[in-house]
Amino acid sequence: METSPQIDSLQLMLTDLRTRNESIRHKAAFKGCQPEFQSLVSKLIKQLEYELSEEKMHLRNQLKK
Repeated sequence: METSPQIDSLQLMLTDLRTRNESIRHKAAFKGCQPEFQSLVSKLIKQLEYELSEEKMHLRNQLKK
């Protein structure tokens, strides 16, 4: 199966999220996909921050009723 830095970074991110193992983060540097991995981390953080904001707004709206 062909692979790419993007595929490697996605697989490493999924492994990291499932295991919460910090050594997996460092593995990206050795696989040569650190920029792609960091980009995924940033996107995930932004997505989760957005979802948190939406949930907070939803809760506030529920409490106002």
